[in-house]
Amino acid sequence: MYRKTTLIVILFCMLCPYKIFSQKKIEKSKQELTEKSAVKQENNSTSSKNNSSSSNNETSGGLVLGIFIDATFAVFKYGIIGDYKNEEHLFNNVSRYPYYDGNYGNFNSDDTLSKSKIRIDIEDVFIYSNKNLMGNHFKAKIRPFQYFYFQTDFRQIYEFDFTNDTKYQLYLSHYTIGYDRIRMDKFNLGWNLGISYIGNEVRKTAFSYGVSTDFFLDKNISFFGSAKWSKINSNPVNAFELQSRFHKKNYFIILGFEHLKIATPTYNFVTLGAGVYF
Repeated sequence: MYRKTTLIVILFCMLCPYKIFSQKKIEKSKQELTEKSAVKQENNSTSSKNNSSSSNNETSGGLVLGIFIDATFAVFKYGIIGDYKNEEHLFNNVSRYPYYDGNYGNFNSDDTLSKSKIRIDIEDVFIYSNKNLMGNHFKAKIRPFQYFYFQTDFRQIYEFDFTNDTKYQLYLSHYTIGYDRIRMDKFNLGWNLGISYIGNEVRKTAFSYGVSTDFFLDKNISFFGSAKWSKINSNPVNAFELQSRFHKKNYFIILGFEHLKIATPTYNFVTLGAGVYF
């Protein structure tokens, strides 16, 4: 009897941590995103005291500041925005859709018919980690012209605790404005700025920034990648995507992977879905 009881206790201790981790991942993210950071407040007060005691070398500091401003402007103009006087690809038009009329990607120099046409990209994928963790990711992108675009991402993640018949939910969205720095026929690369939002019990927003790229091959196959970073309550809220796409006219099929880091917990999903260009 004693040995049997001991064996049961050992098995319970081994299985319990796994259940807690797999069933309450979302709750842990929510808890960490809503906790107040006393350490951060203490660090801010300490740094303000240190800053008040340092005010020397203004002349040399002004020179360094001038150099820094010039360098920053150069990086912003040529690295982030581009040189419109010497880079012809920056004037490429938005295509009606990838692989339209013998072309390849999102931009081309031949499609004069789409010069003033607004393009809307819609996609929706099912995201799956395991039988306890899954969800949906809906994305809409509006391209008024080739210079920038607006994008919204809506993710709804569900975690199931079948033992206690409980369902946990986490809502994550991004609202961004994007700029494609490189606009080649088969390749585009750009950055985006905006806000991220966690719903449910958290209800917090944060500044977000990211990068994205598309690469188009023959046979109507392309690859897409993106990364977005933000912080809520000093905790990371990051989203990474990798997709392979098969294009058929103005439709495409998606098979990919998503990695989310929301506070301490990480979420890995296989994605499957479809999209359409209008």
